[in-house]
Amino acid sequence: MDCGVLEKEIKELDLDENRAVEDDGGLQITCFTEIVNDVSLHFQIIRLSKQIYVWIGYNFTKFGRLYAAAATRPNNFVSVTSILGGASDNTGTGIARRLVSKTGLNIILACNIPKNNPMVEADAEKILIQKLINLGYPRSRSEGMSS
Repeated sequence: MDCGVLEKEIKELDLDENRAVEDDGGLQITCFTEIVNDVSLHFQIIRLSKQIYVWIGYNFTKFGRLYAAAATRPNNFVSVTSILGGASDNTGTGIARRLVSKTGLNIILACNIPKNNPMVEADAEKILIQKLINLGYPRSRSEGMSS
């Protein structure tokens, strides 16, 4: 992909470092980019009342696969399904499952991290969890489930 096209797409998405927008209805949008081992990881977090939407972009602004994850009754086992992008892979399902466990909220995750790159997956998840902590997450499972 041409570097100029990439820069234009990133500018269009306005992925400024630590940018957060919140409205009166409790919707909060946070966008940021991290460079890890010469790879750009782009993140967008949208907080809704009882769920979080997360997008993780790897090197460019491609949407990737889309997953939904939630704790299921009666024992709060986390279930994950692939909504878009074909068969699920361990990268997206693993991140989505762990986010539900850590936040207690339903998670919608779009992710285009290559499935054969566990170090990038670990780095992306570590950065994402740190940002969620800075935003006031993770919550306890019981708090997230009872709301």
